[in-house]
Amino acid sequence: MTNNPGRIDVHQHAVPSFYRDRLAKAGIAEAGGRALPEWSPEGALDLMALLGTATAILSVSTPGTGFLTDPGEAVALARVLNDQVASVAAGHPGRFGHFATLPMPDPAASAAEAARALDELGADGVTLLANNQGTYLGAAGQDPLWRALDDRAAVVFVHPAELPGPAVPGMPPFATDFLLDTSRAAFLLVRNNVVRDYPNIRFILSHGGGFTPYASHRMAAAISAETGRSTLDALDDFRGFYFDTALTSSPAALPSLLAFARPGHVLFGSDWPFAPAAAGQYFATGLDTGVDPSTLAAVNRVNAEALFPRLATAPVPRPTLPAPTRLRHSAQRAAARLLFKLVQPGTD
Repeated sequence: MTNNPGRIDVHQHAVPSFYRDRLAKAGIAEAGGRALPEWSPEGALDLMALLGTATAILSVSTPGTGFLTDPGEAVALARVLNDQVASVAAGHPGRFGHFATLPMPDPAASAAEAARALDELGADGVTLLANNQGTYLGAAGQDPLWRALDDRAAVVFVHPAELPGPAVPGMPPFATDFLLDTSRAAFLLVRNNVVRDYPNIRFILSHGGGFTPYASHRMAAAISAETGRSTLDALDDFRGFYFDTALTSSPAALPSLLAFARPGHVLFGSDWPFAPAAAGQYFATGLDTGVDPSTLAAVNRVNAEALFPRLATAPVPRPTLPAPTRLRHSAQRAAARLLFKLVQPGTD
């Protein structure tokens, strides 16, 4: 991983302390079956140095503002979150960007906050949970939000949430339910023509798109049978999404993702701090060792520069680390490479 000092991480989360406190007051101590992690800009920068990441675009993960039942409270929380994360980015020039949190499932309020964050705070895009209190992206009535985002050619980072139903005992939602949640949203965005009616919006699907690349032909055939649309058109719409590599760069998943996605549509993601550093290293190793150099360069940085032009013109941050930190990172990388080799399935 030492040969990749310029990664752009489009899937890194911020968990401000005031937000943790607000969640705790509501009785929420975990997200997706994982305990809410500790977070700080300093911790993020250390992880970025370990993975060779130059810039990370921060987002707030599930539950966002969706745990609040009062729409006004949701709007107020989204504003505070966006102001604070924007200040983190401003305080570390070149190291962080940010996706704005929106108070869904209210499309009008979300459109207003998207306009404020994109036009005034300089957000790189917005985060939308795949479902918000059981209402999925692509459902009827969301046009005010789509119009506001289309007018600004916005990037939309689609992140999964808890499924609108009880979790299965012994099965943490992040392991499988999150992948289904993203796939459901992708299906509806294609099935209900959102991606065609609002072509200026660029959607990034988290975690390699969930099941979308693997099940794309099956989903396209279902849409065709139901709507009469061409299966090829539906497939083309699915391929129009962008995908990040968070928890996805394995020998089983990565080839499917790269075979399906359009050229230029796969972006590096770590999912830190919900995915701990060891997991980030494991999947970064899978990317570093699983593709050719030109594909690696594209996924690490080139594709993100095309999606976020400001990053293409900014100097690539190359901080100088103290010798003890460099030695620690070198040992961690070596351990990650060894672990990756040890856990790969055999050929018999």
